[in-house]
Parts: sequence; C-alpha cells; structure tokens
Amino acid sequence: MRRIYSFKLELINKSKEAALTAIKVFNDPLIKFKSESFIVLMAIAWTYLLHAHYRSKGIEYRYFKQSKLRRKFDRTKHGAYKHWELERCLNDDNCPIDRDTKNNLRFLIGLRHEIEHQMTISLDNYLSGRYQACVMNYNNYLKNLFGEHHGLDNHLTYSLQFLEVTEEQVLGIKREANVPDRLRSYITRFDQSLTQEEFENSKYSFRLIFVRKLENRRGQADHVVEFVPPNSSLEKEIHNVYKRDIEKKKYLAKHVVAEVQKAGFKKFRTNPEHVQMWKVEDAKNPAKGYAVELYGIWYWYENWVKRVIELCEQAGDKYR
Repeated sequence: MRRIYSFKLELINKSKEAALTAIKVFNDPLIKFKSESFIVLMAIAWTYLLHAHYRSKGIEYRYFKQSKLRRKFDRTKHGAYKHWELERCLNDDNCPIDRDTKNNLRFLIGLRHEIEHQMTISLDNYLSGRYQACVMNYNNYLKNLFGEHHGLDNHLTYSLQFLEVTEEQVLGIKREANVPDRLRSYITRFDQSLTQEEFENSKYSFRLIFVRKLENRRGQADHVVEFVPPNSSLEKEIHNVYKRDIEKKKYLAKHVVAEVQKAGFKKFRTNPEHVQMWKVEDAKNPAKGYAVELYGIWYWYENWVKRVIELCEQAGDKYR
C-alpha cells in the first residue's frame, strides 16, 4: 500500500512540475518556441495527473491483451510497459474529466499533431484563451482529485507586461497574421464540430474583459488584477459600459442553420442555402453588422439569425 501511495505521489509531483515548466516557458520573454513547448508539457502534465488518478482507483492504465489465463502487457522494444497516452486516458469510461475540459484538451492534442516540428510564433497570442483555459482546468482538477494543498495557486502570480492589453489580444490576431492555412483549417474544423454552448464555454477557451483602473486609494495595496464580484454594482456598471461586438453572442454557420431549422425551416442547410443567402444579402460587409471575422473564421450575430428566419418566412414553403 505504501509503495502504491508513493508512486501515485511521484506521478502527481511530476505532473505539477511539467505544468509549472509549461507556464514558465510560455511566460518567458526570451523563449520563442512557446506554443509548441507549452502544449507538449501540458499534455505530459495531464497524462501524469490521470495516471495518478487511475492508479489511486485501481484502474489498469497499461496496454495489454487479455488471454484466457492472464494479461499480456504490451512493451516497448526495450522492455518498458506501454502506458496510456493522454487521448486514451480521456476516452476511458472511468475518466473524471468533464466534457468541456475534454474539448479543450482534444483541441490541443490535435494542434500538437499539426504544429509538430514547426515553429509558429503567431499562435502564442492567437490561441492564448485556450492555453489559459487548459491551465485553469488543470489546477481545478489537481485540487479536486488530490486535495487543495496540491493546487498551483501559491506558486504563480501575475506576470508583468511591457505592453498594455490591446483589442487584438481580446479579439484575436487579425487575419493577416502569419498562421499557416492548414492550421486555420484545423481550428475552423474543430470549432465547427462543437455546439454553440461548447464553443462558448470558458473551459474550452477562457476570455477576460480588462478595464483600466483609474483610481487608487492611498495606503492600500495596488493589485494589477482585481476580480469584481459577480452581480455587484461595479460588475453591472462594467457590463453596461462594455457594449461592444466582442460580447455579442456569436454563431458559427452550422449554428445559424440549426437555429433556422429549429424555427421550422428543415430544408435550410449550410450549403448551398446559407451560403447563397449571405452572398445575396452581402452579409459579410462590415457595414451591415451581421458578422465578424475572428481567428480567420466568420462568426454570425443574432441579428443575422433573425434576418435569415425572416427571409425564409418570406420564401413561403421553399425551406419548410
């Protein structure tokens, strides 16, 4: 029993060290290979975390073939046991990770396959919301599965910045950013595979609103980041002031179609019906206010969904 506990603790400690190293690498201004290093190290951190969980529950996480008499474990060419990789850990029925956290990890696993052996500097800010979600999800599960004392909260603080937070950091890098087309294609395909609820979930991609603090009180500590209590008068005031496009609800094309079909127009599809309609309406024209392009992907606002339903109604039974 003591040996099992000791090995589990070793897995937890290695997991935490991998996570802290990932964060340290990403925050180091002298390192250019950020995204690639971060994703690999966080994959290791999550893998060890889940191995520790499975070990504590007595669940076998080594590959094996079951014969009539016994298990035959798979081994490397040098004789070591083959343990589950992260994706196999996530797919197991006993996995304790929730759906949205799995979406975030599966996105990063796929991204790792796409960017392997290729440096892509533009991704560091381009997908920072998904990296942030990965770290916060990890810390939450670390504490939930193994106790509050294992949390990384006390090891980390806000990293000082030479630049102010810009609109680009909030909205995402412009389309002209040097992100290869195949990576844009991967991001688009993955995002479109999610429901609207999954896409907007903070466990998939973590987004913040930053507001400059204009006044400080003498004699009080001045924190760079302060969290405003939900539903407080200050939170409501910030929410009312921050009426901009970035807080509007956004729909991918398939979600627009889902809403239109829900309204009774079952024959309305992404292609050709939706494509033809937005072209005729010139709906991607910024002056129309129907859509916005972020991360190289087009997102549609609620007023476009209403407009499409209105046009379908005008078409009689064409789309019913």
